[in-house]
Amino acid sequence: MRNTNKKTEKNNFTHFGSKSVPISQKTRLVKEVFESVAKNYDLMNDLMSLGLHRKWKDSLVKKIYFRENLKILDVASGTGDIINRISKTSYIKKINLELLSLDLTHSMIKIGRDRIINRGLIGNINWINSDATSLPFKDHSIDVYVIAFGIRNITNPEIALHEAFRVLKPGGQFLCLEFSKVDPFYRKIYDLYSFKFIPNLGRLISNDKNSYQYLVESIRKFPNQKEFSQSLSKIGFSKVKFRNLNWGIAAIHSCWKL
Repeated sequence: MRNTNKKTEKNNFTHFGSKSVPISQKTRLVKEVFESVAKNYDLMNDLMSLGLHRKWKDSLVKKIYFRENLKILDVASGTGDIINRISKTSYIKKINLELLSLDLTHSMIKIGRDRIINRGLIGNINWINSDATSLPFKDHSIDVYVIAFGIRNITNPEIALHEAFRVLKPGGQFLCLEFSKVDPFYRKIYDLYSFKFIPNLGRLISNDKNSYQYLVESIRKFPNQKEFSQSLSKIGFSKVKFRNLNWGIAAIHSCWKL
């Protein structure tokens, strides 16, 4: 009985960066992190990645098989970088799309919505404040599910992936951009940059070292490229592939619900 209780207690905890926290608290803690960094989120992304995140996001959007009347869901959309790119593409290609931008953090949604309004791209975007583990959509209702730098912050990523599979139509496309495991040759310098430079940059720009310490630690907790691909296959996705970006600092995972 004692061993069972210990196992149950362990199963009630999860990681929040390098810390162990009750599962019931992680969603709130993550939300607080992004509420804290929202104002300077885009500036910090540019500084932390030396602008590389823009190219990575462009590469992600280029993987979408655009066609008329697609229903595209951008999960953990943050300040709208991905949905903005998709909306621009629909304008350039002169195709009609239904776009859904979903995020847990209201302040991030507000920043993204205000930015896109200012760019005149708001017409076909619906903004939703919700959790990726309980999507407010019917089964088989989405053509493309996109998530960029969000899956590792979800309290239970496996449930989120099951939700992605549930809402996608047969023939639907799943795309994920996420930080990943770096080539061992570059790991030492990458770790030095991540753990020494980024949290201190967060303190300087946002007066918030702890949030960026968590973000760095959360990257190290995320499965490597092959492990995440295996998770997608176990959910039921087909044609699972990944493409490393800049020595594996980030990776694009793509697959289909067939």
